[in-house]
Amino acid sequence: MYLLILIHLYNTKISLLRDKNTGTYEFRSLVGEIGMLMGYEALSDLPTEEIEITTPIETCKTPVISGRKLAIVPILRAGLGMVDGITALVPSAKIGHIGLYRDEKDF
Repeated sequence: MYLLILIHLYNTKISLLRDKNTGTYEFRSLVGEIGMLMGYEALSDLPTEEIEITTPIETCKTPVISGRKLAIVPILRAGLGMVDGITALVPSAKIGHIGLYRDEKDF
């Protein structure tokens, strides 16, 4: 059921992206939303560890992502629009960039 819902969300957002009547603002928003959905899937199996926190009522153990800090590294330009959606999920992630180019002579 969950996968079916996710596929419908992707398909709807991609359909709106393809529509020639979609404006720039809506296009950017959709790319960010797709990035968030993809980020959720990509990050869903990260290892977690329990830490103890103090709430206003009592202390409790709660899961957090374990290990080192995450980095989001989009390949320029195609992945750049998805960074905001992914950083909404992991605001503390570092952001890097990879730039690639095609050698027109060899292709």
